Amino acid sequence: MSTTLNSKIPAGKVAEKWTKYKAEQNLVNPANKRKLDIIVVGTGLGGAAAAASLGELGFKVKNFCYSDSPRRAHSIAAQGGINAAKNYQNDGDSIYRLFYDTVKGGDYRAREANVYRLAEVSNDIIDQCVSQGVPFARDYGGYLDNRSFGGALVSRTFYARGQTGQQLLLGAYGSLNRQIAAGNVTMHVRTEMMDLVIVDGKARGIVTRDLVSGELNTHFGHAVVLATGGYGNVYFLSTNAMGSNGSAAVKAYKKGAVMANPAFVQIHPTCIPVHGESQSKLTLMSESLRNDGRIWVPSEKEDAEKIRKGQLKPTDLPEEKRDYYLERRYPAFGNLVPRDVASRAAKERCDAGFGVGTGQAVYLDFKHAIERLGQSTIKARYGNLFQMYEKIVDENPYETPMMIYPAIHYTMGGTWVDYELQTSIPGLFSIGEANFSDHGANRLGASALMQGLADGYFVLPFTIQNYLADQIGVARMNPDEVLEFKKVKEDTKALIDKLFAIKGKRSVDSFHKELGLIMWDHVGMGRTAEGLKEGIVKIKKLREEFWKDVRIPGRDDMINPELEKACRLADFLELGELMAQDALHRNESCGGHFREEYKTPEGEALRDDENFMYVAAWEYQGTEKPAKLNKESLNYEAIEVKTRNYK
Repeated sequence: MSTTLNSKIPAGKVAEKWTKYKAEQNLVNPANKRKLDIIVVGTGLGGAAAAASLGELGFKVKNFCYSDSPRRAHSIAAQGGINAAKNYQNDGDSIYRLFYDTVKGGDYRAREANVYRLAEVSNDIIDQCVSQGVPFARDYGGYLDNRSFGGALVSRTFYARGQTGQQLLLGAYGSLNRQIAAGNVTMHVRTEMMDLVIVDGKARGIVTRDLVSGELNTHFGHAVVLATGGYGNVYFLSTNAMGSNGSAAVKAYKKGAVMANPAFVQIHPTCIPVHGESQSKLTLMSESLRNDGRIWVPSEKEDAEKIRKGQLKPTDLPEEKRDYYLERRYPAFGNLVPRDVASRAAKERCDAGFGVGTGQAVYLDFKHAIERLGQSTIKARYGNLFQMYEKIVDENPYETPMMIYPAIHYTMGGTWVDYELQTSIPGLFSIGEANFSDHGANRLGASALMQGLADGYFVLPFTIQNYLADQIGVARMNPDEVLEFKKVKEDTKALIDKLFAIKGKRSVDSFHKELGLIMWDHVGMGRTAEGLKEGIVKIKKLREEFWKDVRIPGRDDMINPELEKACRLADFLELGELMAQDALHRNESCGGHFREEYKTPEGEALRDDENFMYVAAWEYQGTEKPAKLNKESLNYEAIEVKTRNYK
């Protein structure tokens, strides 16, 4: 198979492309919408917004989630806020500035037209959510309040204390429930997508497993939408929910959907550090804390060592012995540099021997903010985050600095999509974190919620019609009577039987932890050609051992979390190798992809725009064969490409 990438970017100036597209696209009339079925996999912000919006338009939607309620999607864990170019602060913000900051923050590795559209619809998202009753924070006068996030010199982040994702998801959940009650959306909970069904070259449905009964079922759709989030759990320890996985994307990849920039993963700088070998996930401390918290380490190694040994408390260290290293290195942005920059700076300090706690932590200190604003103000802004930190660490962050360290948080890479959010498989769409399109090599804080809701509410409902307008004459299929559905269902059953038949000695988690360590050590914050090659060898060896020695207790006709984890890990073992392959081929440093061989004398990322200003879109060739590289060139017309500078 050979894939030709056509991004379908409309002609004209970047600020006019989306308007031009909507004016010229094909539409489906109301009577015909009722004849068309759309499958939406996932109920996070992207999936719930898409399902609700498509149902509102009159399409018949089948919505799937593996949790027991749509409102338990991982979007609920987002804390800090959502960006929009409303310029309520009158501080110079605009659609163009949001667009510029996003492209720059992504280190010039995102598609220009998609990013501008994201900035363009950002303001509509806020209006939509306010109309749903989302309780955004307000200032004394009653207007919507804003705060700052990394990579921006303006305040454009709307928030609901430290629970923004939860409140936005409740708004989408309410809209979704309205369409469920109206009969336009059929909800399938505790149901996991196991594979994609292709009929005559087009995505026509999915095979699912009922996570309670174990029953395999097939579902038809005129189009399929993946809103399944990212694949950060390939590292085992991440801030993602433990059930988050990349399996839907991997299944699509194996059926012909190319994967774009899989090595672009985000390592969030403010997470509670790893505290033991028995840990199963990590906890995020919102980037919003960097508005008022100051990050530092002891300026002398002797003091750092004393703190690590418990001989010195951080509160006893005088100001002149503290190194506020972000403020020192990046005076213009200070503690609000982008996440990749802040994460690498923390790693550098810890690697140099200045880390605290276990040695893999730095301080996030609110002493000066409390002195300036009062504890009551800090509590009003971040109270639930402080409470969460204290419950986990058993230290009062109002009295002693928080300890933080970078952790896997988000994946900028994902399924390749064109301007219409359609993958390289006709009829298969991918939205939100599941696709690659908007964030380049590094996502700015508070932009994940923006992309999910932009895709779900304001982009996909338009673009999917351009495809469906030609599908009106396609009759609904009975999956039980279509050979392709039967074949994929049989293949899924064979995979499950194969896993049970191994009857090995090792648990799924033992393999997953080992994979996570390989990924962190070889495909983590600092990467080298030698390390990546070694990582690929180790992943292949681990995958071989997995298929020989994994042990899955229980049966497949029952609730079986170990089977669920085994199926997902089988995909992670292939995805991990692809990520390493992508990182190895990209001989440059950009955003979250940092190759130690390619850095400036100051230790900053050194891009190679001449040779690597493209989207790396990988095409599946078989489990034991290297993926084939396809390239989509990145062209910037409305923005000057230059070295990022946050100093």
